[in-house]
Amino acid sequence: MPKDCYFCFTKIKNIIMLKVGVLGAGHLGKIHLRLLKQSEKYDLVGFFDPIKENAVKVEKEFGYKSFDTIEALIDAVDVVDIVTPTLSHFDCAKQAIEKGKHIFIEKPITNTIEEAQTLVELIKKHNVKGQVGHVERFNPAFTAVKDSIHNPMFIETHRLAEFNPRGTDVPVVLDLMIHDIDVILSVVKSKVKNIKSSGVSVISDTPDIANARIEFENGCVANLTASRISLKNMRKSRFFQKDAYIAVDFFEKATEVVKMKDAPEVPGDFDMILQNAEGIKKQIYFENPTIEANNAILDELETFADAINNNTTPVVTLQQGTEALIVAHEIINNF
Repeated sequence: MPKDCYFCFTKIKNIIMLKVGVLGAGHLGKIHLRLLKQSEKYDLVGFFDPIKENAVKVEKEFGYKSFDTIEALIDAVDVVDIVTPTLSHFDCAKQAIEKGKHIFIEKPITNTIEEAQTLVELIKKHNVKGQVGHVERFNPAFTAVKDSIHNPMFIETHRLAEFNPRGTDVPVVLDLMIHDIDVILSVVKSKVKNIKSSGVSVISDTPDIANARIEFENGCVANLTASRISLKNMRKSRFFQKDAYIAVDFFEKATEVVKMKDAPEVPGDFDMILQNAEGIKKQIYFENPTIEANNAILDELETFADAINNNTTPVVTLQQGTEALIVAHEIINNF
């Protein structure tokens, strides 16, 4: 075996597997348990679910170890994966951080802005890492084009879902729209200047349909629509910037990239040329970024393991999760 290949093999074999436990074994919690079990970067220790009947069922059906208390699980791991209802995020995270554990916490980060800000301070104090589960950052359609999104000046998003009782304990902004809020904040390098919004409750006690217009200090405008009572599922975002239009279909995992450049003096027979009122000619051309299939949830969990092992910044920090929550609450407060 060549020396360099042996070195790589040794490095792979010496990967530190982090002991991880999951809080919450509901629909999403079971997905996390399955993926953590198959990951080569984690050693799944077990889970805790306060609903005893569910805990017994999950342990019997899948073989994951069920802990009797949240404290016992936290004590047994390096990383706590919090996949509980939003109302309990803060208490679970606080307990874990204060015991020196790293935390992965599902979106939205917490129920209130104050809770989120407290967690940001706690991880600094206890020198641990935290990541928020804004999974669309790992969607292959978005990762394929994110480096091509430069200074967008108009953004339009539609996130529509068929009705599902899960998640209706919070407004659609915190249930669905927050995904797009986080993505937008990750590509617009400017502070929010103004927000206008409207929301309507149709089935739930909280708004099921919402629209928001976010204006940024650099002039960018984002128009977001979210609904959880649609007849079809749709998760599309469109980014308009100088000489480019980029569309991301998060649901179908597809992209459309249309760009413009100065037209050649002698266009080809099949070149698409536009000419404006001033006589300036532009050539339209298409790019087809490679979209590599992945499991976005597994990717977000494993990049967090990398951040811990390499002492680097997580892809979605608690501060970024807090910023998305601040915008979401302002949208809700403007209804």
